[in-house]
Amino acid sequence: MPTILITTDYLAPGDEVDAYLTGLGFTTRHDPMRGPRHQEELIAALDGVQGALIANEPFSAGVLRAASSLRAIVRTGVGYDSVDVPAATRLGISVSNLPGVNANAVAEYTIALLLTLARGLVPMAAGVAAGRWPRADGHELRGRTLGLIGWGASARLVAPLATAFGMTVLCTTGVPEGLRAGVPVRFVPLDELLGAADFVSVHTALTDRTRHLIDAAALARMQPGAYLVNTARGQIVDEAALAAAVRGGRLAGAALDVVDVEPLPADSVLRGVDGITVFSHMAGQTAEARRSAGLDGARELVAALAGRPGSSVNAHLLNNEVRP
Repeated sequence: MPTILITTDYLAPGDEVDAYLTGLGFTTRHDPMRGPRHQEELIAALDGVQGALIANEPFSAGVLRAASSLRAIVRTGVGYDSVDVPAATRLGISVSNLPGVNANAVAEYTIALLLTLARGLVPMAAGVAAGRWPRADGHELRGRTLGLIGWGASARLVAPLATAFGMTVLCTTGVPEGLRAGVPVRFVPLDELLGAADFVSVHTALTDRTRHLIDAAALARMQPGAYLVNTARGQIVDEAALAAAVRGGRLAGAALDVVDVEPLPADSVLRGVDGITVFSHMAGQTAEARRSAGLDGARELVAALAGRPGSSVNAHLLNNEVRP
């Protein structure tokens, strides 16, 4: 039976996912991703591996070429921009993600970040920890406008939660109009959203078109005193431009769950900027979402290795076959 490499850091030998795979006769190899590692280390971990259940680490063309036995990759999450899908397609490797698997977790987390920014919770707690007793006024979400960039699974769950708080919700998206009906959201162009929203929350995928979508020009179009939230991908935001906008007082602040380089480098331009809080890419990391992602990912990998992937992003280009 095939050998499966597991790099997702919350999956471990002997857990439910491991028991499922080994119970089917697969051999599992755990090599968790805990920060950046050299390409050669990943290639070594893939030696003799047919399937990979992966975290958000770079599967470049070079890595994929070197992994001569690899037939299927499953990302235990939604984003798969770390995998060179064209290279995988040329090599006959199926690449799957798990659409919507952690959408509820991300939606709840987004609302938490909105409340954190509106009430100034992080600096207030830091003040108490430093021996002070800060009592600055915060703001309510009721009556404010939330702008959603993207209309994927998490954004679709954020909208009703925000509406329940009394917010007006705008959205800019390329999703067809037929998939927008019956929701408490007004769909508008990006420029209109940026100019109207008190809070802008990023939920779009990282592509060549969305890389640095939130640049200096976009930030300048936002309302003075607005806030930015990003739970999608760090590279969608120009970090230097954001730091300048907050430091200069154009924006009131930002809550970032994702950054360009993770973990956040010591010399990042985001460090030391009052009003910017960086979290450790935890939006989708609830116990419930992790369990679903692990088990759903394992099932998808088994199906992909059998030539029947359910959520492959490139299966339609593989002529219903994966690497023999």
